[in-house]
Amino acid sequence: MAIFRHLLSRRTLAAASGGTVLFFGGGYWYLNSGPAYPVPTMVTRRPPPPWTPPSRADLLAKLKASGQIKTPTNNNEEFDLLIIGGGASGAGCAVDAATRGLKVALVERDDFSAGTSSKSTKLVHGGVRYLQKAVFELDYDQYKLVREALHERRIFLQTAPYLSQMLPIMLPIYKYWQVPYYWSGCKMYDILAGKENMESSYLMSKGKALETFPMLKSDGLVGAVVYYDGQHNDARMNVALIMTAVKHGAVVANYCEVTKLLKDNDGKLNGASVKDNLTGDEWTVRAKGIINATGPFTDALLTMDDPAHEPIVQPSSGIHITLPNYYSPRKMGLLDPATSDGRVIFFLPWQGNTIAGTTDTPARVSRDPVASEEDIRWVLDEVRSYLSPDIKVRRGDVLSAWSGLRPLVRDPSAEKTEGLVRNHMINVSKSGLLTIAGGKWTTYRAMAQETIDQAVETFGLEKRVTNGCITDTVRLVGSDGWSRNMFIGLIQTYGVETDVAKHLSESYGDRAWTVCSLAEPTGEPWPLHGKRLVPQYPFLDAEVLYAMRHEYAVTPIDVIARRTRLAFLNARSALDVLPHIVDIMAGELGWSYAERRRQLLATVQFLGTMGLTPAFMATANVPDPLPRGWVEKSAAAAWRATAGAVGLVLPRNAAPETMENFGPGRSKFEAGEVAALRGVFHGRAVGGNDGQDKVKSGEVLEVLKAIPSYAEATKKDLEYVLKEAGLDGQEDLDLDEFIEVSGNLKEIAFTPKPKKRGSHRRIPVEKSGGGV
Repeated sequence: MAIFRHLLSRRTLAAASGGTVLFFGGGYWYLNSGPAYPVPTMVTRRPPPPWTPPSRADLLAKLKASGQIKTPTNNNEEFDLLIIGGGASGAGCAVDAATRGLKVALVERDDFSAGTSSKSTKLVHGGVRYLQKAVFELDYDQYKLVREALHERRIFLQTAPYLSQMLPIMLPIYKYWQVPYYWSGCKMYDILAGKENMESSYLMSKGKALETFPMLKSDGLVGAVVYYDGQHNDARMNVALIMTAVKHGAVVANYCEVTKLLKDNDGKLNGASVKDNLTGDEWTVRAKGIINATGPFTDALLTMDDPAHEPIVQPSSGIHITLPNYYSPRKMGLLDPATSDGRVIFFLPWQGNTIAGTTDTPARVSRDPVASEEDIRWVLDEVRSYLSPDIKVRRGDVLSAWSGLRPLVRDPSAEKTEGLVRNHMINVSKSGLLTIAGGKWTTYRAMAQETIDQAVETFGLEKRVTNGCITDTVRLVGSDGWSRNMFIGLIQTYGVETDVAKHLSESYGDRAWTVCSLAEPTGEPWPLHGKRLVPQYPFLDAEVLYAMRHEYAVTPIDVIARRTRLAFLNARSALDVLPHIVDIMAGELGWSYAERRRQLLATVQFLGTMGLTPAFMATANVPDPLPRGWVEKSAAAAWRATAGAVGLVLPRNAAPETMENFGPGRSKFEAGEVAALRGVFHGRAVGGNDGQDKVKSGEVLEVLKAIPSYAEATKKDLEYVLKEAGLDGQEDLDLDEFIEVSGNLKEIAFTPKPKKRGSHRRIPVEKSGGGV
């Protein structure tokens, strides 16, 4: 009794109560002291101080000057560092080196972020699958990787707050035993983040999960766990890094390819031969040290340095598709950790649409990888499996599709994929070529810090630096005058639409004021300024001008893919607006008719790698340039008059009146094709029990043989289309169903044939970044 009396004394109860309050209060503070938003001030009501970066011609002149022989009138010194590669790794290294006071040059063969860095899953994450690997296999390296990524995640959101934000991600649970498993895993994720955590993960009941994500399949649903990670606009982030490096003195140039590495008499690198891929000019750039940051193309540069080089990078292909916004909530993502073949798939809202994809398929290095039809159909099948059965998941809903190459570092002595890791590797060759390979977007800054630390030591630049690494506090261009409410100032000052103002604020930060200053009056009562490129997206004509004058865009592809994200959001819309974008750029760059035509052809070819299906390409002419000047306008008018007089077809770029819509869906048919489909249907149909004429679903291909445009359709295509339309278990089809299936079948028949599933090899998900 004395023991119980002592345990239940006032002093003991007070101590226990105080300790409990302290424990939970401290824990709450610890888990909710994550990244704070910038504090709005009156300063953010107004435009920031103007800044116009040096022109591309000025930067090229500085590059060329470094290779000239030093004379009394030419005192230009060589660069401290020449960085090859303008993706996340290269741009991050340029910012780090420039902010340390080094003289930096960066060259990129294509456009900045033209490769992997614009084709990610758009997540800034620690890697929940890394954590699973660390716990179940007691893998300390994976644990360290999670800790590093979670630390960098907070810095990422602080240095570019307008380009990145928190995103809750749902893990749907369909088995009761998974509830404590997923919940404890997400709580461990929170605890590892500690004071750098965003928000605490939490459990959802079945009802709350369906209320939040009504598209979710309810059969067997037990509940859900929601955890937080970050999301960003990857290509815009890359451009912001490039512009920040320029602002700190770096010399950068896109479309400049290294054709040869130069060495001194001792075999040490001291420069490179560079070629401007736009003009064909070649020159020499001299530098004390060279950094290879070319991502999946790392081995190509290492082979240029040493022909006997053994490959160290195994590219992993990541495929993503863009779907309409009704496929997911606007503020909640979804992770499916247990797909049909073990891959992880993300399903995320992004830029007003929904993206779905995964990244763990071995691939070959190519300049413009294409999402295979096999992988597109696999993603659609997985999406179909966890969405409500009343939602028809259609191949025609794929607005764009892209494939990116993730540079996984491989141990040359390991077989197949056993040596793959998602971490990065830094290596210095005998000639002094410093290579940074591997890694991911989230840890780009830490990778750059490590790389520049190594460069300073390797190339003897200790006396050249003015300070250590400060990139954990350097805010990127566009961040200083930005706040979450800045878009209201844009609306009040320029009279732009609300969704446009939010888009500009979240894409350009405080540079949105400059974009708005370039916007032309609309001539309408509202909005006062800002003509859209396409009606359904908030991109403006002014962004094309800004991209050329302030962000080194020189081709239409740069504009539609990486300065705006239209090609990633909707490839067909990008094609439709392409002549207008080329016309704007021609006015700024003085392109001839032949050059405009060449740019159009090149961009249409690029859109073919972004999911613009051959069906669209076959039914739509490649657009002609819009006429400029009285000569071209007169010629166009004369051609139209002649065509009208003799009854020729519509002029190119006119509305495609030879196409017609029919029924539910997006199916497009040539003039008279619907009538032909009706004819073959009624020629074969028999009366059903309900009195309607119907044809057997298994006889559709035979019925369609009479129409030449369906000659390429196969039985496998028909099976896929029937399943896609929810008609796979239906024996008969009525007229409406027959025409819908025919339209979808025509679209599928024009797409590249998928490879056999047996040819698909999978990289273990824990080695591919958890699907990112």
